[in-house]
Amino acid sequence: LIFLLSEAMASDVHKKIKAAFKAFDYEANNTVDVREIGTIVFSLGCFPSQADLHDFIAQVEEDHTGFIHLEKFLPVMTNVLLEKRFPPIPEDKLLQAFEVLDKEKKGYLEQEELTKYMMQEGEVFTQEEMDEMLTALTDQKDNVIYYKDVIDELIIDNDI
Repeated sequence: LIFLLSEAMASDVHKKIKAAFKAFDYEANNTVDVREIGTIVFSLGCFPSQADLHDFIAQVEEDHTGFIHLEKFLPVMTNVLLEKRFPPIPEDKLLQAFEVLDKEKKGYLEQEELTKYMMQEGEVFTQEEMDEMLTALTDQKDNVIYYKDVIDELIIDNDI
């Protein structure tokens, strides 16, 4: 029975990983650009540091080609999920972090504010990463980042 449950769990994990991977497999050849791996890993509810992400990529990248193949990615990512490595930051900690940045207590951040913090503090983001993040996080109507909405998006049901 335990073996069957373990097999069913692994099957569900494989489905989630394949779906996330295929969303970035633009040529439908079971390959993604290495620059997409962070986004894929984050979309699966894992939040590694930049150093951990770099180590992860080193395990799955094909001979420094800049591409990741599903066959190599799937078993490594499966282990990460089943072992619950790279857990998300708790919701209350995320809220505290955003509130520190929101000095005026507006409930949102301007794009320029978030860009300044993300490109100058801590693990620095590239302009390409920032553009991608701002596109995903910015409220299209008001052109600001409502961080409570962002937190709701980041809090993923991690029961695998």
